Amino acid sequence: MKVLVVEPLKECYAKEIGGLEEMQALVGGYIQAVYPFEDPVAVVCNEEGKNLCLPFNRPLLDEHGLPYDIICGTFFVAGLGAEDFASLTDEQVQKYKAIFDSVMVISAPKKEKNTPQRRTTHER
Repeated sequence: MKVLVVEPLKECYAKEIGGLEEMQALVGGYIQAVYPFEDPVAVVCNEEGKNLCLPFNRPLLDEHGLPYDIICGTFFVAGLGAEDFASLTDEQVQKYKAIFDSVMVISAPKKEKNTPQRRTTHER
């Protein structure tokens, strides 16, 4: 089935994948599907992505364009069939590529205040 793969800090790309094992390998664990769009598509991600502290990837936006959630780790967009995931059409690939390539989450390490600096060399 043709899906759109979305990796942190990279452009999206279409990929042919097979069954459950390939889906889990792609997201790095057990899969979770969310349905943030009116189209018959699913966003499939690692169900423990946030708990595992996977890198921030893309935000999900509300109807006003404001973020309401952030997907962590690699995810993919798949079409929906009668009972399972299905291939995306070429039009869906282009539509969701345009959506997810236009916005990325870039995080910076948090700088602690008043934290003593570690020395990298030993003083004698």
